[in-house]
Amino acid sequence: MSNTKETIENPLEKVQSHDWNKERLEQLKQLMPDLFTDEGKLNLNELKKVIDPESVNDTERYEFRWFGKSKAKREAFTPTNATLVYDEGRSVNPNNSENLIIEGENLQVLKLLSNGYREQVKCIYIDPPYNTGKDFVYSDNFDQNRKEYWEDAEMTEEGFKVDTNTETDGRFHSNWLNMMYSRLLIARQLLKEDGVIFISIDDNEMHHLRKLCDEVFGEENFMAQFSWRTDGNFDNQAKFKNVHEYILTYAKIAEKFPAPPIIDPSTPEGSKLFLSEIRNTIVKNGPKNPISGVKIPIGFPSLIKDGVIEKRTDSWPHYKENAVIKNGHLTNEVIVESGWSSKELLERYIENNCEPILDSKGQETKFEISNTGAIEAVKGRKSEQSHVITVLNGLGGPQKASSILDKMGLIFDGYPKPVDLIKYLFQMNTLEGNDIFLDFFSGSGTAGQAIAELNQEDGGNRKYIMVQLPEATDEKSEAFKAGYKKISDITIERNKRVIDNIVAGKKKETPDLFTKEETKKEQLKGLGFKVFKLVKSNFPRVEYAPDPEKSDEENVALLKKYITEKEAQLVSAFNREELITEILIKNGFKLNYTLEKQEQFKQNEIFLASDGDKQTLICLDVSLADETVSYLQDHTDLKLIVLERALDTTKKWNLKHYMGDKFNAF
Repeated sequence: MSNTKETIENPLEKVQSHDWNKERLEQLKQLMPDLFTDEGKLNLNELKKVIDPESVNDTERYEFRWFGKSKAKREAFTPTNATLVYDEGRSVNPNNSENLIIEGENLQVLKLLSNGYREQVKCIYIDPPYNTGKDFVYSDNFDQNRKEYWEDAEMTEEGFKVDTNTETDGRFHSNWLNMMYSRLLIARQLLKEDGVIFISIDDNEMHHLRKLCDEVFGEENFMAQFSWRTDGNFDNQAKFKNVHEYILTYAKIAEKFPAPPIIDPSTPEGSKLFLSEIRNTIVKNGPKNPISGVKIPIGFPSLIKDGVIEKRTDSWPHYKENAVIKNGHLTNEVIVESGWSSKELLERYIENNCEPILDSKGQETKFEISNTGAIEAVKGRKSEQSHVITVLNGLGGPQKASSILDKMGLIFDGYPKPVDLIKYLFQMNTLEGNDIFLDFFSGSGTAGQAIAELNQEDGGNRKYIMVQLPEATDEKSEAFKAGYKKISDITIERNKRVIDNIVAGKKKETPDLFTKEETKKEQLKGLGFKVFKLVKSNFPRVEYAPDPEKSDEENVALLKKYITEKEAQLVSAFNREELITEILIKNGFKLNYTLEKQEQFKQNEIFLASDGDKQTLICLDVSLADETVSYLQDHTDLKLIVLERALDTTKKWNLKHYMGDKFNAF
């Protein structure tokens, strides 16, 4: 057999999701090329020397380990060949909103989202299975030849049937940890630098989840472990009545996560937190505050409108002379003596001609003479106060959450979270115009309702992405009997009814609000969602295996033929819209992309794809005309995506030469 080998570029590899392992290695090689061998392989021994020259023996090192951890991590960063297709029939007002509901296995969906939504998500909330021994765990199988979930024998039109993770399983906790680990690793990539993740959990896996999140997000980014009172939902037979669950909270980068602009809802209405300003005396005598004098100038403000504070030494502060006040201001210069808590700040205020100054926390500060003659610091509160405590009371429990669904005419046999709880968590983020909120264990879709209601209450423009496995409902359940064969059906229907209720309320309040098209469009803004489904890639898999009985040359020729035949199948069978979606997703576009036909091209159908952040020209014609190629050679400002088979060798070389990295043939 000949030793001559030819490298064949496989165009089908270009349609995988982002390869995180490859990127991480490339970044490491750029930073420390000396850690790599001449063949480009990472030298693990050299890496260990850099990380810890006096490394501790593995048997003595503290580490959180469980069965399958390495495989779960590898799976997290392995590209997926799946894709998403738009389900127009189940979408609601799709042109009015960028909200998304995605039906599919969430690990594969997260991998696809990581291309276009990397560092784009402001807040993640998830309510994963608690691993009680009665609920299911997503059964990730990391064998190389595993079937995709839609090919599983249990996957039907009525939903994906999942197995219960029982305590009799020898890897009860490991199964759950593997499921969570891979998904959290990808989820972290989606968070913005000032983003945050909230995870609901109970005592069954709280201790494990805390360790897991310390590893994924960093122990230094732990923010809080909220205790949520579940309002009477407990087991009467238990020796200790458990009336709380947890919400574990981590920031992407703790230093960049701002103080939550919200006050705990259980705070009494009369609390000082609701006052527009804080008023405290700065008269403070003691060993650390020696007595000293301060010269109070003419014009210094006072709560006393008109009057005289007589010279005194019997109460603090001491006045060296009478202070005459008219129209709320001092009319003569006086010296007052006392111990002071903020003397330097007071003197800065006086130097600033008694105009407000900023303290060390950025609060606007001024000083006044009080009715008793004391000197008071008056600090204006920020418009959005922050007062969040880690015990969550009065936000409802599962019974309240279920009653909300009942009122909507929906049946959900799970364990839904109350809308008020999720709204409160979401309000802990600083509000911005295009914040994205993600829930990839969506269940009945509470997160979508919370976002819709918050936007109506404060005029915000938050957007949500919800991901739910098309898990089959129990055939004996009320949900199944009501026609909801999959939990994802409930997710979609609930949020459709939320929108219908909001629109009905608007019409009732203002009957003529929707009579004009412009007004109607404005009122419906944000009230809608697009539904996508996870499916097999449009691109056929490469399943070619070399024949050991044939020469290398023969195998290369057979591989070329195989690829050509697969490409021909793709072109003859593809759905144009679905294929464009897959190509754009895997080229880093968000799902809110738009297409605009470019009329300057007469011989080919070429579209400009844009998602607000990036743009590219895309053409799926099986042949690219000479006139089109000439135009593209002269206009290289935009990226171009075309079919490999649309080009002969000369056209491909010319486009690559003139466009460089902006040219992409697949």
